[in-house]
Amino acid sequence: MERKSFLNANIVWISLSAFFADTGYQIILAGLPLFLVLKLGYSTAIYGLTIAIMYGGGSLFGLAGGILSDKFGRKRTAIIGNSFIPLLSFIGVVGEFFGGLGAIILASLGWWSRDFRTPARRALLKEFTSKRYASKSFGFLHALDIGGALTAAALLIIFLYLGFDFNVIFLFTIIPLAISTLCLVLVNTKNNKVTKVRESKTDKKISSDAYRGLLIATALYGFAYYSLGFPVLTVAQKSNSILGVLTYLIIMGVSAVTGYVIGSKNINVIKGISVLGYLLAGIGSILFGYAYALQSGIFLLYIGAVIIGFAFGTIETLEPTLVSLVSSNKKLGTKMGGLTSSRGAGLFIGNLMMGVLYVFSPIYSYTYAAVVAIIAAVVVYFFGKGLLNR
Repeated sequence: MERKSFLNANIVWISLSAFFADTGYQIILAGLPLFLVLKLGYSTAIYGLTIAIMYGGGSLFGLAGGILSDKFGRKRTAIIGNSFIPLLSFIGVVGEFFGGLGAIILASLGWWSRDFRTPARRALLKEFTSKRYASKSFGFLHALDIGGALTAAALLIIFLYLGFDFNVIFLFTIIPLAISTLCLVLVNTKNNKVTKVRESKTDKKISSDAYRGLLIATALYGFAYYSLGFPVLTVAQKSNSILGVLTYLIIMGVSAVTGYVIGSKNINVIKGISVLGYLLAGIGSILFGYAYALQSGIFLLYIGAVIIGFAFGTIETLEPTLVSLVSSNKKLGTKMGGLTSSRGAGLFIGNLMMGVLYVFSPIYSYTYAAVVAIIAAVVVYFFGKGLLNR
């Protein structure tokens, strides 16, 4: 008999691992543009190149991690990837004493480990939930994931206010990242009754068209999906670093609430991704860009951040939900790896474009992102229409 609640101990451990992981590396992601551009003096083009290398290389590691998780175990693969994320923690020390190139290399290695882990962790979560509760489980994971990002942003604001140097702030992240790996170790993969019930009753047909359509759309959206360091940098340049990081806090806060609410509702997955996800992301970007160009003040920039956060929460919840609904359990890790890979491939070009266009004017960057996100919304809607009745 199927459980009446989607929560169990393993889902909690996996989600707590996400919370502590984000508490660690989101401090670095939010602080990286401030560190590279405002402290070390590099241009936004170099920052964009750094993020592009991180995400572009991560697309290959994500695909590899997904494939290996199906062959050698999702828990084991997730633990291995998670264990090397703390390489990110040393970019402050390396960057300050050995130059920006060393920081970029470490940032890339740490992020590639994160992407290597992500498909395995998502597939591991799905092992402990039924098809009925898939969106709720991924919504809960996303809520704690972003809850960690909120904690990270709050901690970064406090550290900056107290005057801590970036090398000290980044080294602090080793602690939550280590706790994150411990949480994965505590996941119990023995006697998994949920998986047995789900697989014995499943009779759905695998929709390769829906999956291919999603990969095309996520890659396309990747061209529009920029690192949240760009909004942080935009507000910081307009005001100060603390208000810049507050932008990150707003985006992540809205995203966390949205992910949980969206996951709890019986929303058509295709329409949710295309309209509430990609389309709103485009609208938020264009608002953010024009608010900056028109010198309208911080408030309108924050409104754009709220819209971006809502779109982000929807996308991060419904994309893996769709993959889990059109994939067999045997190949779920590989399918999740394909999702990570397609997004990363787009992000490589997207962040390069954002960084270069930003040098001329932020309005060019955000307009570019908005147009491509809206195109992605149209693509996923028409590829997925009628393929998944939910």
